[in-house]
Amino acid sequence: MTRKSRIKLRLFSHIYHYCTEELAHFEMISAILYQLTKDLTIDEIKASGFDTYFVDHTTGIYPIAASGTPFTAAYFQSKGDIITDIQEDMAAEQKARTTYDNILRLADDPDVRDPIRFLREREIVHYQRFGEANRTG
Repeated sequence: MTRKSRIKLRLFSHIYHYCTEELAHFEMISAILYQLTKDLTIDEIKASGFDTYFVDHTTGIYPIAASGTPFTAAYFQSKGDIITDIQEDMAAEQKARTTYDNILRLADDPDVRDPIRFLREREIVHYQRFGEANRTG
């Protein structure tokens, strides 16, 4: 196996791990949201500003940003260049960490804060691993 092939295989391994980890993060966030919203009364829904979401999705989990922008596969950037793609992945990890920091500033429920702290730490680890792959590639 050539050095270039080994690098591509290692990068694919990192990206595969990254994607499966991110789906696990999404699943955890969805579970938190479901637990927080499943027993809301109509008055609580209206008072919290959750009513417009409720009209379209009830309390079902629909991947949407706080700004109201639905999740799209366009968030997964890929140029096919190893260095460019690792840099994009590293930036995504930092953006996710910042989002978790912001959630931690707003949330006071330990059942929300604890898993968010865990996910935040995973973003840091992912960032570090991508950095290592970038340095060795």
